[in-house]
Amino acid sequence: MNLSLTRLLGAGAAVAIGATALLGTGAGTAVAGGRAHCDRGERDMWSRAGTDVIGHSCTMPDNRRRWYTIEIDSLVQTHYRTSHLEDGVARKETVHDETVRCLGYIQRNSAVRWFGCPP
Repeated sequence: MNLSLTRLLGAGAAVAIGATALLGTGAGTAVAGGRAHCDRGERDMWSRAGTDVIGHSCTMPDNRRRWYTIEIDSLVQTHYRTSHLEDGVARKETVHDETVRCLGYIQRNSAVRWFGCPP
């Protein structure tokens, strides 16, 4: 292969890698903008982890995004014996400094219902 052609391809690859790195940095900043923080959270656990989290004392993001990252200081997970409420609670577990990703939220007074949070 011609030396100047090799240099040209090398320069093109360097530009492409630099552009990808810059785009990746911008995307990381955009994702960070969808962060929220809650002092306390509650999650019901049935036969598998629930997909909703009720947050209290939350700082909300100021933009409308599709996915949100929520940092929760204390998350109380209530494990039920079966899928029926009347069968009672098996145990409660508190997890500290938990981070969850959720699809969206509904804010009502002081509580925020985060939904679509994969286990």
